[in-house]
Amino acid sequence: QVQLVESGGGLVQPGGSLRLSCAVSGSIFLINSVAWYRQAPGKERELLATISSGGATTYADSVKGRFTISRDTAKNTVYLQMNSLKPEDTAVYSCKADVRWGRHYWGQGTQVTVSS
Repeated sequence: QVQLVESGGGLVQPGGSLRLSCAVSGSIFLINSVAWYRQAPGKERELLATISSGGATTYADSVKGRFTISRDTAKNTVYLQMNSLKPEDTAVYSCKADVRWGRHYWGQGTQVTVSS
């Protein structure tokens, strides 16, 4: 019903930047919000940022001031701009859409590696 595809991950040096994209398709009118998560090996999945259908945003304290979530409604795409990256940001980053009537959908994830 809703499909999400992440892209933009890769290898970046500490202090560098990446912009991740989450392309959304399907019944977009059902979506209440889109969120970015990450999960590193041996760690639990961490909520990073959310954007609601009205454009309101929230951020985890760990990334506030470094990461920015945004959307391009014409392209049906949600972005995560990541600046001042640290080695501890290394993880698989995934986007999730929360839809009406208690459903949610996940993308496949994209790897971000921060290393010198």
